[in-house]
Formats: sequence, C-alpha cells, structure tokens
Amino acid sequence: MTPFGRSLLPLWPLEPDAIYLNHGTVGVTPRAVLEAQQRWRDRIECHPSRFLLRELWTFTGTGRREPILMRQAAAAVAAFVGARPEDLVFVDNTTAGVNAVMQSLPFQPGDEVVLTDQIYGGILTAVRHWAGRAGATIRVVELPYPAFDPVVALQRFADGITPRTRLVIAEHIAAETALICPVGEIVRLAHDRGVPVLVDGAHVPGQLELDVAAIGADFYVANLHKWAMAPRSCAFMATAPAFQPDLHPAVISWGYGTGYTQEFDWVGTRDATPWLTAPDGIRFLQSLDFAAWRRHTHELAWSGARMLTARWDTPLDMPEACVGSMVTVMAPARCGTTRADASRLRDYLLFQHNIEVQVHARAGRVWVRFCAQAYTDADDISRLADAVANF
Repeated sequence: MTPFGRSLLPLWPLEPDAIYLNHGTVGVTPRAVLEAQQRWRDRIECHPSRFLLRELWTFTGTGRREPILMRQAAAAVAAFVGARPEDLVFVDNTTAGVNAVMQSLPFQPGDEVVLTDQIYGGILTAVRHWAGRAGATIRVVELPYPAFDPVVALQRFADGITPRTRLVIAEHIAAETALICPVGEIVRLAHDRGVPVLVDGAHVPGQLELDVAAIGADFYVANLHKWAMAPRSCAFMATAPAFQPDLHPAVISWGYGTGYTQEFDWVGTRDATPWLTAPDGIRFLQSLDFAAWRRHTHELAWSGARMLTARWDTPLDMPEACVGSMVTVMAPARCGTTRADASRLRDYLLFQHNIEVQVHARAGRVWVRFCAQAYTDADDISRLADAVANF
C-alpha cells in the first residue's frame, strides 16, 4: 500500500513548510520527472541539429526503422488517455489547442458557438476573439450551480443548441467549480443535431480515468502538466479524422500542408522536452498505483469538503459523483462577495499561513477550491479550515 500523505512530499520539489492545496492550477512536477527531462535536454545538446531535425521530427524520411520521437511520445500518451496515436498531437496547453480549433473552423456571420457559464476565462477570451472576427456569436448555457444536477445541465445544453450552432464547447471538469460534467451525453446530444463538440479536459488526465475515444468528441484538448505529472507546458489534442485535414496549429510553420500530425509536431524551434517527458510523468503516476491514488485523492477531497462546510457553516450541494480530486466550497459570508474580497483572502492564506489555494468570487460569494494530491493529508485541510475561520 502506498503511504499517501505528507510522507510523500519529498518526491516533489515543493517547499516542505508550505501547505500546497493548488496542484491543479499549474501543476507540480515530481523530482524524478524533472530529472528525466534534464536527460532529454542533455541528449539534445550533444547534437542539436541531428536530434531536432532527424530524431525528434524530420522534413523528409531518414530511413529510421522506428517512429520519430514525437510520435513515440504521442503513442504513449494516447494509450494512457484512450485515443488513437494518429489522432493525437501535442500542444503547449489547452488554450493553445482551443485557439487552433477556433481559427481553423469556417465560421460565418450569424453562426453560433454554444458554451457554458463555467468556461475557463482564457478559453472564453480566445473564443470571443475568433468568433468575433468571423461575425459569429456566442450563446451561453447557464449550468445549475451550486446545486449541480447533470440531468438539468444536459437539458440546458439541449435548449441552447439552435439551427445556427456550429460548435459546442463543454468542460469535462470545470476549472473554477471543479465539477465533473456529463461530456459523453453532451457529445451524443450535439451529434444527434449535427453539431461538432470541443471538450476542455484541462484537469482530467491523471485526475480521472480517461477514454477519449469512448467520449467521442470531435476535439478533446487537455493538459498533461496538471494532474498527469508532466513538465510545463505540455498538453495534447485528439481530433476526429474528419476534421484533421483542415485543422492547423496556432503557429503555421514548415509542417504546413504535410498532414495533421506532421504539422503539429513541428511549428518551429522550441523546447520539446515537456512532451518527450510526458510518458515519464505517466509512469510516475502509475508507480503510485493510479487506482489507489484516485481513491485516496477523491476520498480526501470529499471528506475535506464536508469538514470545511461544517466548520464554516456553508452548504455542500453538489453530488459526490461530480467530484474528482479537487472540490470547490463556499467560504463564510464574512469573506465577502467580490473578486477583490477573494484576492484578499487568497493573499491572507498565503502570506499569513503559507497556504496556497485557489480562491475566487462567483454568484455573489467567495469560494475556495482545494486540490487533494498524493502529498496531501487531512491535517493540511484542517489548517485551511482554521485559517479561514480566523480571517
């Protein structure tokens, strides 16, 4: 049995005195994975041109018996997330993948993009930009919150899709609320109406068991540098074959016109070691016993949510089935209602108590989202409860 809790903290380069409850925002890379990344860097510098232009990627055939290194790494990630290797490419982050989709689809004036009121802010900015350039508009689906009901959420998607809808964007796990959404049902609903779906899975790989093919989205974009233990920045995009010929990366370079995977594998000179190291992140996660890790982090997140709401006398309205390894709970009323109030609480927790946790304002209240990780234990969450209670 893996001894989850603070005894595992030395496996990550975190400050030992910090209470780090914000793994989901930008991830934390394990020491072993950072060492693997450095080995890739050392290998590159031994002969950069040969590595980058013949082993990592190539303009032409090299006579190699095995696939180029980018394709080898992609195949390992594809096996982990349940996608076909030929459908999966690497991107810098989820937002980069969404930009690629939005700038590649042929939107026309009057077209609509359906998305939710829980969409990640960076993605919303990109969608507004590309839709606005094409004369398309955005239709917002308001999901039930905080009393989340997947059945009601699905019905609101059904009501939001119109004959003008050209794309539906859905969160698999919403960034702020941390709620798991019924993306498989959303995909089937949209496809029944002839509408493609882009799923934002930024927090999913490594937090949930993932089967991209079973979900069936036309585009599934997700980060590996959050919960899948890869170095930053590292994400993937899996695209249905029908959309691959017209899908191009946000940066057009030498690979243009040579095919979906070839084009995304090379967009110019850059550090490819985060993607090459992604399989090491997956191996690290599996070394912890992935199934046991998911049970530990989910149980800690859910028991922590119940403890916090009991201490703070706030409601806990979402069903347990909609919670993974992170959860968002309402802070006490005295913590305020605005973004400025949320910032004050976040800074107070960090600078007065050395607790790093995500805090935001939504629906007239301040909310705290904490992440349970292999190095987290119940005492960490108890210290968060005490600190907020004394705010």
